[in-house]
Amino acid sequence: MKKLICFMIVCFSCLSANAQITAEIPSDTLPSVHNNSDEDFQNYDPEDLPWHARRFKFTAGAFFPVNNTQVEVGSNNGDFGNMIDFEKDLGFKKNTQSFAASFEWRISRRSRLGSEYYYLDRTSTKTLQKDIEFGDHTYPVDGRVSAFFDNQIIRIYYGYAFVSKPTYEIGALIGAHVMLIDVGLSLEGQTQQVSFSDDFGVTAPLPDIGIWGEFVLGKKVGLYANFNYFALKVNDIDGRILSYNLSVLYNVYKNFSLTAGFTGLNIRVDAEKERLNGFFKWGYNGPTIAAVYTFGSHVKLHK
Repeated sequence: MKKLICFMIVCFSCLSANAQITAEIPSDTLPSVHNNSDEDFQNYDPEDLPWHARRFKFTAGAFFPVNNTQVEVGSNNGDFGNMIDFEKDLGFKKNTQSFAASFEWRISRRSRLGSEYYYLDRTSTKTLQKDIEFGDHTYPVDGRVSAFFDNQIIRIYYGYAFVSKPTYEIGALIGAHVMLIDVGLSLEGQTQQVSFSDDFGVTAPLPDIGIWGEFVLGKKVGLYANFNYFALKVNDIDGRILSYNLSVLYNVYKNFSLTAGFTGLNIRVDAEKERLNGFFKWGYNGPTIAAVYTFGSHVKLHK
């Protein structure tokens, strides 16, 4: 973990140093050949870019995660269920698709507020290869079960830019991921007497802190990266979260842009409830594509 954090900091430092050197080269040291100065990286004011440093930004797109999910649900009488690998034991697909959206408001030159939303709805049906204890029941080998795992992730955050220049910004984030988890199993018996089901739902607010960087690479190209981590026990919820994102933006036309990147969410939650105890560990890691619309006035950035 320390190596990953150090790697992110080194990357941000290198990118910011390169952006600063580019921004500070005197115009009289540049070659005399311009080749359409409107397109040359040195001959525009970053504050005039339609996609950069605008007051509001809305993003919507698709997330294509590779999933790895482990769940254990036991009763509150001290009995614990089996640790279930949802992909291996219950036949869930590793590759899925998810809707993702975000909105960001730049309050000032250095401060911003934002929110993100992810939604995953997964189901499967499989004949069990072993006995599984889940909740108050034992699901027998060769029994046919239906399973579901629904997860909504709502994130809110505040970001502050310690470094705020026209072509690059680096700062810190503080916020929270709110997990809305609903998981269940049901045995598909031949008669009503041998059919039963168990389900477990929990809402887990998990705070996080992190670092972020935003860089102008060209008149139509930008780069964004962030890394977040935190572990905390709050009342009957004990959780840990690690998230990261790296995306490249291409400005298509005026305020409209497209992004492509890679996003990861790795989460562990222990929850105690009145009827059942639950343990959840899962990771969503995969590529993202999205459309971006920026609007509002430009935020004044100082050279």
